[in-house]
Amino acid sequence: MTTCGRLARHSAFSDPGRHGRLLRELSGIEEICTAVSNLVLHYRAEAHLLRDDRRDEINSRWVSTILDLDQARHPGRLLNPRPPDDRVAGCCRDHSLLAVAALREQETAARTRVGFTSYFPGPPDFRGDHVVAEWWNGTRWQRFDPELEPGSRSFDVRDLPTGEGAPFETAAEVCTGYRAGRLDPARYGVAPNSELSGPGFIRTYVIMEVLHRYGHEALLWDEVGTGITDPDADEIASLLLAADAGDLAAEDQLEQRFRADPALRPGRTVTQLSPYGDPPITIDLTRTDQLPARRKAAR
Repeated sequence: MTTCGRLARHSAFSDPGRHGRLLRELSGIEEICTAVSNLVLHYRAEAHLLRDDRRDEINSRWVSTILDLDQARHPGRLLNPRPPDDRVAGCCRDHSLLAVAALREQETAARTRVGFTSYFPGPPDFRGDHVVAEWWNGTRWQRFDPELEPGSRSFDVRDLPTGEGAPFETAAEVCTGYRAGRLDPARYGVAPNSELSGPGFIRTYVIMEVLHRYGHEALLWDEVGTGITDPDADEIASLLLAADAGDLAAEDQLEQRFRADPALRPGRTVTQLSPYGDPPITIDLTRTDQLPARRKAAR
């Protein structure tokens, strides 16, 4: 199967389950982005709106679970306005995966991309971790940020510039740039001067980028790539950049490594960490009814 053919089909995480009709009702990228923003409350940027009893919704993981939560509160079309404090708690990963799910439900190839950006409020000269989406427009992969409204930035948020130094940089671009001495790794992460920034964090996000590329759209706080060394990450980053440039051999090599390398290949379970500092828990990825179990374990 071609890359586009594979990415026009759902992953286990993007599959909307019984809610597919709601995604098929959305017409075009703009409606998809409007619906996504209508459904998801960002747990950090809009923390003042997030009730304590809903904070564990950020671990919903599966699009079907996110839509279950939404429809239990607001049955009906995804474009019907939701009060901001009644949306499903999530983050950029959930905004982008919902957009990808809507595109795949309409048989359009789409995928999530993991990296870093400077276009949200934050410390000056620092790029925070972020996830955006891409769709195959028939000629090329067109990158967009479903969290942003058109005209809200000096660039086209529905056709993001790409490459090192762009408003959004992939993890592979950042890894390659800092290893070549062009970028300061301390400027990339969740927060400056913390363990969630710098070379180790960038290396983890290179692995996260591979997982998302091949249909394992992990939570950003999943424990991944623990056996990957710096040389491994450098090689994987180089393959990612080559594959993005259209090198089919690099794409094949990268996918084969994803399927075969135990340090990359997802298992039946994952250790889920917590941005709230809750104890790690083990999640069974073969089940899609995990939210109540996560809430119980987190408490």
